[in-house]
Parts: sequence; structure tokens; C-alpha cells
Amino acid sequence: MKSVPIVEAKAHFSALLAEVEAGKEIAVTRHGKVIARLVPDYPRKAAEAFRDFWSDANEIDLVAHEDLPAEDVPSLDD
Repeated sequence: MKSVPIVEAKAHFSALLAEVEAGKEIAVTRHGKVIARLVPDYPRKAAEAFRDFWSDANEIDLVAHEDLPAEDVPSLDD
């Protein structure tokens, strides 16, 4: 990942965005510390968001439990 000081980022913002659009990730720094990241925008799927949780399927109970029986609901006339 490319790192760029904030002063340089401000001066070359359009060029940095072109790099991000091409797929690169850029860290923006202040005094050597990362304060922001410029990353390409892409649609994420739920599977990607939860991939880390599913990495060890042996630890997760993936079996659906039986539904409870339906309960009687009082009518509005009562």
C-alpha cells in the first residue's frame, strides 16, 4: 500500500483518486501516522463481510433448530 503525507495528498488529490480508481489502496499520513485510507469502492456481499467468522466451521453451529409451535393470539374483540 502506498503511503502519502497529507500535504502531498491535498496537492495531488485527483491523481491519487485515479490510482484508487485503478485498484490501488493509499494510506494518508500525518506526522508518519496513518489517519485515513483511500480504497476502491466496490459492492460487498454478505459472504465477504462474514468470511472471517466462517473460517473455522467446526466452531459454529450451522444446524437450524426446530421452530417452536405457534402460540394462540388473543383476538382484538376480547
